[in-house]
Amino acid sequence: MSTPKPKIRVTRRLPEQVEARLSDLFIATLNPNDIPMTQAELQAAMHGFDVLVPTVTDRIDADVIAAAGPQLRLIANFGAGTDHIDIEAAHKKGIVVTNTPGVLTEDTADFAMALILSVPRRLVAADKLTRAGGFKGWTPTGILGRRVRGKNLGIVGMGRIGQAIARRAHAFGLKVHYHNRRAVPPAIEKELQARYWDDLDAMLAEMDIVSINCPSTPETHHLITAQRLAAMPAHAVIINTSRGEIIDEAALAEALASGQIAGAGLDVYENEPDIHPLLMGLPNVVLAPHIASATHESRIEMGEKVMINIRALYDGHRCPDRVLPSG
Repeated sequence: MSTPKPKIRVTRRLPEQVEARLSDLFIATLNPNDIPMTQAELQAAMHGFDVLVPTVTDRIDADVIAAAGPQLRLIANFGAGTDHIDIEAAHKKGIVVTNTPGVLTEDTADFAMALILSVPRRLVAADKLTRAGGFKGWTPTGILGRRVRGKNLGIVGMGRIGQAIARRAHAFGLKVHYHNRRAVPPAIEKELQARYWDDLDAMLAEMDIVSINCPSTPETHHLITAQRLAAMPAHAVIINTSRGEIIDEAALAEALASGQIAGAGLDVYENEPDIHPLLMGLPNVVLAPHIASATHESRIEMGEKVMINIRALYDGHRCPDRVLPSG
């Protein structure tokens, strides 16, 4: 006797190939309009389905989890970050939470590297000038940026993505430094030719470029404060492809507007999709709409991981990407 297919609820539009495969394997309810679900709709989904497949735009808090019926066994997150899910509440209710780690690493590192190159070289400003008809021919002082080679790159968070950025940085002649909760193993540190700083403030004061790659946790909320921005060199730029709330966005906007630091490349924001209004008008910041992992390949691989985790649970196996409460 075959096991009934689990009923799954997908909260956002996914690539067509992923949706087709989900519909083939499971009894899938999709979101063809791609409109984010309300908290009430999320609660209803938790009560009426076996599996919820949310994304970073869904706030799966304790109230949503409390609404789960006895049939809901799994929250299979479409994404690596799980700070939008109350893992502790799910665990207490016996609901497994999974994510999609690893498949985003290379694409996110590529995008971070693109920002690391484009901000000091003022690529977006040059594009805007050219499109506006401001290019009147070559001039020795036109859109002067700063050389990348030989500069100090400080990586805050040396996990998979931080290490991938470090490998790319060497190809451009950057000197790699990093701050982490603890130093990476000596073999990795040697491979990356990276210097460990246990004191974040001391590292920031010496960096030309800072890349934020740590996860969002209560400890990293506003890790980059106004005081830490003030301690950075005036020519420094900061890159964030992790989570917006790691930087005090209002303080960053003021630092950029006043020239306290030279520039920023941002893919994430503290109150997405809202962006601090001061940032919107500044010429020394590159703003991207949370697309660091947005490649066809990564989205399909994320979908495959979601399906693997669902199948594993319903085949009686341990989910390979289970996320447990911290501590």
